[in-house]
Amino acid sequence: MRSSFRSVALILAAASLALVSSRSLGAQAAKPAAKPAQAAPAAKHVILNTADLKWGPAPPGLPAGSQVAVVEGDPSKAVPFVLRVKFPDGYRVPPHWHPTAEHLTVLSGTLLAGMGDTLDANATTALSAGGYVTMGSRMHHFVIAKGATEIQIHAVGPFTITYVNPKDDPRAKTSTPTQ
Repeated sequence: MRSSFRSVALILAAASLALVSSRSLGAQAAKPAAKPAQAAPAAKHVILNTADLKWGPAPPGLPAGSQVAVVEGDPSKAVPFVLRVKFPDGYRVPPHWHPTAEHLTVLSGTLLAGMGDTLDANATTALSAGGYVTMGSRMHHFVIAKGATEIQIHAVGPFTITYVNPKDDPRAKTSTPTQ
């Protein structure tokens, strides 16, 4: 008798649980549907041909002679950006670092890339078109263009340049009046 009492008790408990569950599901269904979350605005698409790029002189943080085009984003803000940079043959950027990682792809020409505190052309790796290098944040590095060279840089800003040797910083150079 005890086992049949347990069986009946289990059946009643299961039936009660099923009834309570169906009532709470029904109550949930009776509530008005929650308003769907607003979708984030669609990302801006960028579609450019090379001819669409707007080239100009590089910012004062780079030695004179290079040209830059902003492909996407704003390098001065904490957002992703893409830049194109043209270097003439022999152009050099002395040892420097950036506060964020820099990702660089060679589009044409040859870029000699090196790491360290001293610009040493013998301690570089030659990267031809399609070559890629990434420099971690604060990694000391330098580059030399061999032939006219175009590169693409992508990173997250703000993109600033700090020279290892402050004397290499073109922003610190002053012109001497001629007499």
